[in-house]
Order: sequence, then C-alpha cells, then structure tokens
Amino acid sequence: MKETVLDLLMYLFENHMEEEPHLPPAPLRTDLQQKLLHAGFDADEIGRAFSWLDAAANEPTERAAVHGAEVSAPKPTSFRVFTAEEQMALDIESRGLLIQLEAIGVLSAQTRETVIERALALDNDELDIEDIKWVVMLVLFARPGEEAAFAWMEDLVFAETAELLH
Repeated sequence: MKETVLDLLMYLFENHMEEEPHLPPAPLRTDLQQKLLHAGFDADEIGRAFSWLDAAANEPTERAAVHGAEVSAPKPTSFRVFTAEEQMALDIESRGLLIQLEAIGVLSAQTRETVIERALALDNDELDIEDIKWVVMLVLFARPGEEAAFAWMEDLVFAETAELLH
C-alpha cells in the first residue's frame, strides 16, 4: 500500500479522531499505532504522521526557535507573499483559499503560517485545494482554542464531500 502522510492523516481523522477528541500523548499511542499497522499503513509513515500532528499544535515561531532560526510572528496587517517553493507546492486556488480563510477570520496569521509550513512538510509535489482544506482542518483540530474555526472548516470539507456523493 503506497499511501502518503496526508492519506494516513485523513484516515486517522475519519476513523479515530472523531471518536477521540485528541491524539493521545506519545507514550500512549501504541494501541493506535497497532490499529494503523493492521489497516495497512507503514510504521515509518505512521511515525511521520504523528510527528506532523505534534508539530501542527505548535506556533511557527516555536518550531523555528527549536531549529535556531529567528522568526517573528506575523502582524495582523502583514501582507503575505508566497515564496517560489510555496508557489510550486500550493496551486493558485490553494493560495487563494488560505488568503480568503484569513480574511474571514477562520485562520489567524499565525495559523496560516502553520498551515503553510505543515503543507510543505508533507513533501508532496503539488497540493491541490482539497488537500489544503484537509491540512487546514487538521491543523485547526490539533490546536487548542480553534474549535469554532475547526467546526467551520469541517463543515466545508464534509459538506462538499456529501454533495459529490449525491
């Protein structure tokens, strides 16, 4: 089974996280890891998915501090310019969605940066708008205090999925 980290994260959300409100702490993940192995996922991918979710809960400035980089938090009046690497990974619709979600208050500037950083951490060649919706939803799920934004994003992701099924 050749699955990506995003596929595993989506599976994890749909089959585990709706029952359990949060990912268990690292020492208590053995049962969940066994369930994922039994479902056919690779142990390395499972570890990368858990690391991805753990990093999604942190502010970008916290992650940068761990790596020795100096990054200041974006100000609300900042204008976001996407780097060449970000433009290669995120199609124009995805970048537009992120800007729109920030403009309507679903994402803060800090959360937007976490979404971009977590999207790039997936190491996919190009992420489309559906992938980015999932990344946004998973980041919001992982972060305390983002319950309202998460619920809004969950409605967006699953309402469109339901429309496609009918």
